[in-house]
Formats: sequence, structure tokens, C-alpha cells
Amino acid sequence: MIENTRFAEMTASEKAMELEARYGAHNYHPLPVVLSKGKGIHLWSPEGKQYLDFLSAYSAVNQGHCHPHIIQALVRQAETLTLTSRAFYNDRLGETEAFIANYFGYDKVLMMNSGAEANETALKIARKWAYEVKGVKDGMARIVAVEGNFHGRTTGIISASTDPTARNHFGPFMPGYDIIPYNDLKALEEVLSNPDVAAFWVEPIQGEAGVVVPDEGYLAGVRALCTKYNVLMFADEVQTGIGRTGARIACDHEGVKPDLLVLGKALSGGVMPVSCVLADDGVMNVIRPGEHGSTFGGNPLACAVAVASLEVIEQEGLMENARNCGEIFRRRMKAITHPLRGLVRGKGLLNAVIIEPYREITAWEVCLKLMENGLLAKPTHQHIIRFAPPLVIKEAEMHQACDVIEATILSFS
Repeated sequence: MIENTRFAEMTASEKAMELEARYGAHNYHPLPVVLSKGKGIHLWSPEGKQYLDFLSAYSAVNQGHCHPHIIQALVRQAETLTLTSRAFYNDRLGETEAFIANYFGYDKVLMMNSGAEANETALKIARKWAYEVKGVKDGMARIVAVEGNFHGRTTGIISASTDPTARNHFGPFMPGYDIIPYNDLKALEEVLSNPDVAAFWVEPIQGEAGVVVPDEGYLAGVRALCTKYNVLMFADEVQTGIGRTGARIACDHEGVKPDLLVLGKALSGGVMPVSCVLADDGVMNVIRPGEHGSTFGGNPLACAVAVASLEVIEQEGLMENARNCGEIFRRRMKAITHPLRGLVRGKGLLNAVIIEPYREITAWEVCLKLMENGLLAKPTHQHIIRFAPPLVIKEAEMHQACDVIEATILSFS
């Protein structure tokens, strides 16, 4: 046990960090801040310090922390029925499936829990479709993925990863993947000419890679090539979906409908794990009873939360707000004159600032200083800071946050 006298003298935040270090697996490297309360775009430490949240739990909290409409739906359902498993019907699943399918324009939805689970689900559907519909010889189906991708950390997913941190010492890896450069239609057409390809698996904007936005027309080109070669377009919109980029899904910016659409994170408003795969009947109907499932997937509590979360996006005009506030953010960041401030990129309220080499100052150090100044963001790939506040942020709050970021960067002399 932790030494009692020393532990008793710690602050509440110090105790929380000490307990995690002692009893938790060290699979994350968080900023040294403890959070105990959230409301809207703000978070608070146990000691009462207030922060602007510019990570939104990697876009899971698009609707803001503890949104009352979502919490009310959660509480009402929690007092009635939480879980039956899919061994029986429940009175929430069908109406929720209809709501989600109609909202995104698909025939069917398969509900799961985490984004990684939903991606694994879509991989299974794609392979089965290849064998039963496309006519690929059993065991020969290929999935095409891209460099710099991030879809989760299961063994099936990291088999397609190019990130050494995700892969090192976790093999052997699953075969059947082809990896090509992102944002390269020529490379895509070359690999899709293989008749064994089942699906092309892609993030419309690469989030974990540092908010890498492809060229305009890339997604439309992907759609055209997938149609040409009878390959499923498989879009992972776990981070880019549910209003984050200023549209329901990022593919909407180019009027593209993927064959397989994966959603998660903000589908729950940050309240509990909810994810899903959407597809039309010609794809989804390859899955039959007993071939896939989840104890918690589609549980009544998740159903109530998912519907409420999507209602908030629509009723509060959060897609339009993401577009407007995203333009403010990028304009303000581009106006900062300092050697640290590099390329600014993004769409809607999914943005990143490249931290250029300057006096050996790292993105991590910038984030520590931002934390001291009351704004929470997290580096990715050592030299990139991702900025993704809840979509409920107001214009005045965005300017306040930009003032903090600007003053922080300028403080590094």
C-alpha cells in the first residue's frame, strides 16, 4: 500500500495521480492534470481550477460535458431498463436503429460499443461480403488501408497500422492487408485492380496522424474508384463524424456515401460507449444470427443515449457552429507570428497546429504551458497539437481560447 502519512498529506489531484501510477497499467501518458467535473466546454480539477477543454475526449464530447438533454435521457432509461442482452428483444433497439439509419441515410445499422469494436465489425462484414457477394475465393479477401491510419488498438486493427508504437512486440499480425499512401488516388487504383480486394478502409480526415486533410476531390475519387472496381468504400468516421467537421459526417463535404460507415465517440455524447456500423441491405445482410454480436451492443441505455446525442447535434445547430467557430480558430492561429507556429490545418472544429523546431521546445511543453494557462490540449506525433473543443463553444469563448493559445505561444522567447 501507499505510505499512509505521505498519501494523507497529498492534494486530491496528487492522490489521484499516485493511485493511477501505483495500481493502474501504464498504457497512457496523460498531462499532469486531474479532472473531477465537467460542464459544457469547461472542466474543473478537484481543487477548483477551471479549464477550457480543447480535446473533447478525442471528439467523444461533441455535445459538451454532461449535456442536460443526454443526461436526462440516460437517467430516465437507467431507472427503467439498462440491459437485456440480444437474447431477447427490447423496446428501445428497433426505434433507435430506425432513427440512426434514417438520420444517416442507410438501410441498416449494427450497434456495438467502442470505435475499435465497430471497425472490427465492419472488417468482418467486408470480408464476408467479398466471399458471398463479390465471389472472392474463401480466405483470399484483401483489405486496403493507408499509411498513418488509426482505427483502434485491437490485434486485428494494428495489423494494418504503420505506427511502431501500436505494433512493436504485439505480433504475429493478421494477414490480408495492403497499405498504400494516404491521399493518393493513383496508388489506390493500382491496388484496387486486384479482384480479391474487399474494401478500402480510410479516415476522411486522419485524426491521430495530426488532422491530415486530404486534397479536395480525394473522397469523391475514392468513391468513384471503389464503384469502378466493385470494392466497398469503408469510412471510419469515429472521430470525424457527428458534426465535428461541420457536417453530419466528413464524407458529406464531397457528397460521398460510403458502403460501410463506422461511427462512435460522439454517438454517445461522451456518456457511455456507443458505436455502430451502417450499411445498406446488399452489404449488411451477409451477417446472420450467431455470426457477430456483443453483450452490451444495442442495450436500452445506449439506445436512449444515442438518440438524445444526435438530437442535440441537430436541434442546437452544432454543425453550423462547428463551421463558423472553426473558421475563427484557423484565422486566429494563422495570424500568430512566432517561429513555433507552423502549418495550421483542419476542417470545422477538428484542427491542428504544427509546432516548428525552435530552441528545442516540444509540443508537449507547449501543452503543459497551455494547461497552466487554463486550456487543455494534447500533442500527437511529438510535433503536432490537435485542437478540438466541444461543438457547443460560442464565438466569444473561441476568441477567449485563441487569446490563451496566442499568449502561450508568444511566451516562448
